[in-house]
Amino acid sequence: MTDTVNVSLSEIEALAIAVLKAANVSDANAASVARSIVSAERDGQQIVGLSYLPFYCEHAACGKVDGHAVPVLTRPAPTAVAVDAATGFAHPAIDLGLGPLAEAALQSGIAILTVGNSYACGSLGYFVEMLAEQNLIAFMTANASPSIAPHGGKVPFFGTNPIAFAAPRAGGPPLVIDQSSSVVAKVAIIEAHRRGADLPSGWALDRDGQPTTSAAAAMDGSLMAIGGYKGVGLALMVDLLSAGLSGSHFSHEASSFGDCEGGPPRTGQCIVAISPERLGIGDFAARSDSLLTALGREPGAQLPGARRLAARRRNGTRIEVDRELWAMLEALANGTRKVME
Repeated sequence: MTDTVNVSLSEIEALAIAVLKAANVSDANAASVARSIVSAERDGQQIVGLSYLPFYCEHAACGKVDGHAVPVLTRPAPTAVAVDAATGFAHPAIDLGLGPLAEAALQSGIAILTVGNSYACGSLGYFVEMLAEQNLIAFMTANASPSIAPHGGKVPFFGTNPIAFAAPRAGGPPLVIDQSSSVVAKVAIIEAHRRGADLPSGWALDRDGQPTTSAAAAMDGSLMAIGGYKGVGLALMVDLLSAGLSGSHFSHEASSFGDCEGGPPRTGQCIVAISPERLGIGDFAARSDSLLTALGREPGAQLPGARRLAARRRNGTRIEVDRELWAMLEALANGTRKVME
């Protein structure tokens, strides 16, 4: 059984901020990233929580991401918001744009936010849920460095290129759907490789395009797209929305999120927000509830995001964190361990 330490969400946030600042990240940017890490840990999404924090710090320390970048917002049209992340973290850039995006959508019925020249943004569901809590429907895409080979190919070309969707509900937290274009996120492969663990079948291909359960072979190969060629089509769509509309690098042009080579990846994100009320649908949240309630009556049916919400209820304000990971992060924060070690 894994040895753990029981910590509060506020302790997680404080430690994440301290670790990021020790890796040359500004106060404002560290706070923005830390909030997303707290959310991930609370919701049982550890793979983009504290366990991913050392990657953020390593890339800030080596210059893959500019920890002191100040995002810049422009308004190219009344219903369009654009933010240049200036090779910094995506989190503060998206934070900057969400307010104006929501305001524009609530006024006009629909609006779009593009974020360019950015770094990885972690969980997309974290951002779209905030919009759904304002009675907006939200759809988000984000492209990433190459991980998925095109259908019939062997060399990674598309990123895991996730999408997320959120819709308000009258009787509970918003519905959130968050998934990648690949069967599994790249960080799952990286984590398995770090632990020396085998992969489940159906996750990855080796460099020759053959299915593999070796994490090492997968690191040198590619991830399987969800639904085969359909997942590759989804990854292409995400590339065009995220990078095409923000003027950022397409996946095949972006440097890897997994090492310090190649400079900033300069990827992009895209969020569309829709106001049902502004479009004349005043009972949308109640109708959402009726649909989801009917779906939940099906024996064995599980709503998207059910495990995430169950973890949120179970964890409350305190969670169990791997003791070795916590100690390592404390060492990074107090300077007794260097990020690049």
